[in-house]
Amino acid sequence: MNEYELKAYEEVLAWKRKLNKRSSILARASKKAQTKVNQLIPDRVHQFLTESIKNMVKATLAGSNYMTKKQQGTGLTLAEKDQELHKKLSAYKRTAAVEGAGTGAGGILLGMADFPLLLSIKMKFLFEAASVYGYDPSRYEERLFILYVFQLAFSSDDHRKQTLDLIENWEARKAELSELDWQQFQQEYRDYIDFAKMLQLMPGIGAVVGAYANYNLLDQLGETAMNAYRIRILKTPPQL
Repeated sequence: MNEYELKAYEEVLAWKRKLNKRSSILARASKKAQTKVNQLIPDRVHQFLTESIKNMVKATLAGSNYMTKKQQGTGLTLAEKDQELHKKLSAYKRTAAVEGAGTGAGGILLGMADFPLLLSIKMKFLFEAASVYGYDPSRYEERLFILYVFQLAFSSDDHRKQTLDLIENWEARKAELSELDWQQFQQEYRDYIDFAKMLQLMPGIGAVVGAYANYNLLDQLGETAMNAYRIRILKTPPQL
C-alpha cells in the first residue's frame, strides 16, 4: 500500500466503527414502532409494495446502465478515484436537494412523488460510483453489489451488520447470492426514511425539510459507497 492507501484504510476502519455503533434511542424506538405497524399490514399489501419497489429499482438500474459511462476509473489511483467520486457526489447532492425542495413545497401529492425520484437519483449515483472505481455496472454481480451498498446505507442496526459482513467478504460470498430479498429491501428502506419523508409532507416546512433530508441521504450514500469500494480495492484489484 502507498501512503494514500494506508490513509484510506484507516478511514475505512473509522467508518466501520461508526457503522457498528448502536443507533440512538429515538431511532431504535422508531424502528420498533415501524416493525409493529408492518406486522399489522396485510401480506397482500406487503407483496404489492415489494413488487412496486422491485420493478421501480429494476427499471432504474436498466436506465442507469445505459446512461453511465463504463469503467471511468480505469488507470486511476485510489486517490484519483476518491477525488472523482467526491466531484460526482457534490453534483448528485445538489440535484437531490433541488428535487426534495421542489416536491416538498408541492404538498402531499408531489411529496409522494419524491420517493421514486429520490430512489432514481440514488441508484444513478451508485452506478457512477461503480464505474469510477473501475467496476462494470452492466454485470449482474456488480448490480447486485450496488443493491447491497444501498442497503448498507439505509437499514437497521442488525441488517446493517449482516450487510457489512457480506460486503467485506464479497469475493468469497457472491457465488452464494442469486436474488435479493426484495421485501426486506423495501421494508428496511421505507422504515429508515419514513420520519424525514413524513415531515416533508407538512405544509410550510416541506421544502426546507425535503432539501435537507435529500442532501444528507445522498451524503450518507456517498460515504457508504466510497468505503464499500475501498474495501474491495484494498483487498483485490478491480475486475476489469
